[in-house]
Amino acid sequence: MSPIPYDMPLYRPPSEGYNLIIQATLGCSSNHCTFCSMYKTKTYQARPLDQVFADIDAAARDWPTAHRVFLADGDAITLPMDTLRAILEKLAATFPGLTRVSAYATPKNLIDKSIEDLRELKERKLSLVYMGIESGSTPVLKRIIKGASQRTHGMALARVREAGLKVSATVILGLGGQKDWRAHIEGTAELVNTTPPNYLSTLQLGLADNVVDEFMASQEADFEMQDNAGILAEQDYLISLLDPPMPVIFRSNHASNCLPLAGNLPKDGARLRSEIAAARAGERQLRPADSRNF
Repeated sequence: MSPIPYDMPLYRPPSEGYNLIIQATLGCSSNHCTFCSMYKTKTYQARPLDQVFADIDAAARDWPTAHRVFLADGDAITLPMDTLRAILEKLAATFPGLTRVSAYATPKNLIDKSIEDLRELKERKLSLVYMGIESGSTPVLKRIIKGASQRTHGMALARVREAGLKVSATVILGLGGQKDWRAHIEGTAELVNTTPPNYLSTLQLGLADNVVDEFMASQEADFEMQDNAGILAEQDYLISLLDPPMPVIFRSNHASNCLPLAGNLPKDGARLRSEIAAARAGERQLRPADSRNF
């Protein structure tokens, strides 16, 4: 049992599963995305520093050798620099082996911070941010109420790169539905090819029961969800278009995906497409629907 009394539910990226999690904030400062059910039961708030520090001290008594920390909840980067600085100083003083701090971030979070601020965060070991791109198509982003556009996504990615932080970005296959899937994929490829993240993962659209009505209400009347065949077509088209100017580590191993993939782009593009082709031909088994987690 964790020594930290987490405010549940608690979410983190799959890659942070074996790292220490400290809740610097509760909920998400945006929380309008119609596809997302993660923080619907919480109202965004910054946690008092004394509570954050108490959690850090409790964690250190149980796990003094922790070397990677994820700052939860939804987007701790929205905190003022003085608060982030205090938390990072406390983490560094408490965990001598600290090598990396990471957090979720929205495009607005990253644009609101100056380049100097972002560089300072990196110097203080907050060196990785997780950013939900979702789509590079501005009309698709508008319909899901992301509060961002292809342009603002690109601005955020460019600023983080300039500051020297790493970005792990996610794209959601299926967001364009059966009608607009090509625009969804083409806009996404354009964004990634122009301002590539360090890591890129695709997820597959799935809606929790408590957001189905909200999501569908934000779509056009003729919106239809993609089936697995449509998702594989999107995945293939995306990889065919991706030609980033620097290597991007690519994954589709999130539990929502019908087909797990892994490689580096653009180097492994042909191999990844051949794996997708095998799945489309029925030569490779897809992950059963009842074993996926959206």
